[in-house]
Amino acid sequence: MESWSRRRFFFSSLLGGIAATTRSLFASPSKRSEGASPDPTGEMAESHAPAAAQTQGVRPLIISAHNGLKHLDGGMAILKAGGDTLDAVLAVVTKVEDDPHDHTVGLGGLPNEEGVVELDASVMHGPTRRAGAVASIQKIKNPSLVAKAVMQKTNHVMLVGPGAQRFAVDQGFEQQNLVNEESRIAWLAWKASSSENWRPGLDSPEWKDKLRALLDTPERQALQAWIEDVVHHPTTGTINCLAVDAKGDISGTTTTSGLSWKIPGRVGDSPIIGAGLYVDNDTGAAGATGRGEENIKISGGHTIVELMRKGMSPTDACLEAMQRVVRNYKPYPERLSKIDLEFYALNKDGLYGSATMWREDSRGRKRGYAVHDGTQAKLLPCTPLFDRASDV
Repeated sequence: MESWSRRRFFFSSLLGGIAATTRSLFASPSKRSEGASPDPTGEMAESHAPAAAQTQGVRPLIISAHNGLKHLDGGMAILKAGGDTLDAVLAVVTKVEDDPHDHTVGLGGLPNEEGVVELDASVMHGPTRRAGAVASIQKIKNPSLVAKAVMQKTNHVMLVGPGAQRFAVDQGFEQQNLVNEESRIAWLAWKASSSENWRPGLDSPEWKDKLRALLDTPERQALQAWIEDVVHHPTTGTINCLAVDAKGDISGTTTTSGLSWKIPGRVGDSPIIGAGLYVDNDTGAAGATGRGEENIKISGGHTIVELMRKGMSPTDACLEAMQRVVRNYKPYPERLSKIDLEFYALNKDGLYGSATMWREDSRGRKRGYAVHDGTQAKLLPCTPLFDRASDV
């Protein structure tokens, strides 16, 4: 099918198109499946199987945002051993939270505008239909585990700020400085880009080069491209992870350091039950990464699960939820280019899918998500709502 221009698509979709139509217009046949064949090269895999071949799900199954790829084996091992689905997803995301080089969650997460890392997380346990969450918690690198403790040890669903931190300490979690050297330098570079007071003065040889005074060693100079990217394109990265076991029980978690350089106290969708995460053990689960404000407004996680309950496939449900974000910008379609958002979903039968607002990120990389179907972990392409081939 000949591809439409994005401008033409904007106006046609805003006049009443639905996600299924959107998908048929923009997604190539290789993007329409609920799964894909393993790629032995480790690159993003694509399936060219007809749609009818995708009606068969697989269990156990575990999926996550792309940054969970190398840790899915651990989660799948728990599922295959008959372990709990919540333990499986936490085994994946805690590894990411512990990674100082992943600057979207946990240790090394990019800080708020005051240079402080604030973390959010939620968990949902399908078999017991319980949930727990924390928001704006500081100095605790594994907010996903604190969210689990809230679920198991309290009569509450969410704790926030200093109260969440005190609860974590009472539960034995260690406090530590979460800002590592890479995050600190990136934060200083952002400060320098936004204020004359945080860059070399008029009398300095480095006055015209905002980064030179910061990147004064070969090691730091190697960070320049990344720093420039996160300064000009604040990250909204997160990790969502969902799992269904052989019996059909489901759990999920979402954890994040939130929007980089945010106003202190800002909370996105990740700890919001029904937005950044939703699990219904009778139907399926969904979660999100990206711009949380837009997802909160449509209750994305809950919306996707309810659409699956009505018979939609995980991918179609994700695309319909994305379309609801688009509808919120009907008066301002050109502003959609500023929104990055990804949805992930699986159903009780072991079908799975993902959708993204744009096919590529700010660096021109295709957006993908991670899947382990019991054979191997692989990175699959998210189904895009729009191509970012040209400006709006």
